[in-house]
Amino acid sequence: MPRTTSIRSALLIHGAGGGGWEWNLWRGVLRANGIHVCAPDLQPSAAGLAATRFGDYEAQMRAALSVLRSPRVVIGASLGGLVAMRVADLADAVVLVNALPPAPWHRELPPRDWPTIVPWRNNARLVSTLRSLPDSDEATALYAFRHWRDESGAVLRQAYAGIQAEAPRCPTLFVVSSNDEDVPPPLSVRIASAWCAEVVQTGSISHAGPLLSHTAAAIAGQTVAWLNRKGAAGGIQTALTALA
Repeated sequence: MPRTTSIRSALLIHGAGGGGWEWNLWRGVLRANGIHVCAPDLQPSAAGLAATRFGDYEAQMRAALSVLRSPRVVIGASLGGLVAMRVADLADAVVLVNALPPAPWHRELPPRDWPTIVPWRNNARLVSTLRSLPDSDEATALYAFRHWRDESGAVLRQAYAGIQAEAPRCPTLFVVSSNDEDVPPPLSVRIASAWCAEVVQTGSISHAGPLLSHTAAAIAGQTVAWLNRKGAAGGIQTALTALA
């Protein structure tokens, strides 16, 4: 019999240049704990990738989250974490995995310049993928190399220019890598402190490691354990349980 948690469903939001496939290891852990999982790909706007804006992604994920059964958790990684912050008002719990910081903390990110379309698919190389995933096995790196996608430069410019997001009013967990070169770990910890959120500092040593490393399933398990603790403490809504 699968174990169960008070959370009924989860929306998993991937990072820039990725897809719902990034959550494959988490998907199995969450499902084994009785949680329905939705891990969609972020879609470009009808006008094309170059015309896609942050608001397009936010609208897609707001719509996806709104139809999931409550109690529900939104889990976002990197850019997806920033999107998760923006739709947190619809969630009963929030998990942010090496999330891009909202304003005003965005000013602490290393400056970046983005072209109109960031050619992560067209410029993908296995050697650079292996370098970016030092705590993943070769099979995972090969799969990622084959599935990277191009990204909207406008979305990333907006994110790095600062997106406003309020502290979620529900239980919130920050999952932080020990050596994230994209989002400095101390920055994530400071945001968590300001928001009275909890932190899991993982042994993963890369930005995408909590999703794609050999420890990803264990990190997903830690997240489920946190959700269980919050549910047991009454922090996660359980009023809809009677509808089961």
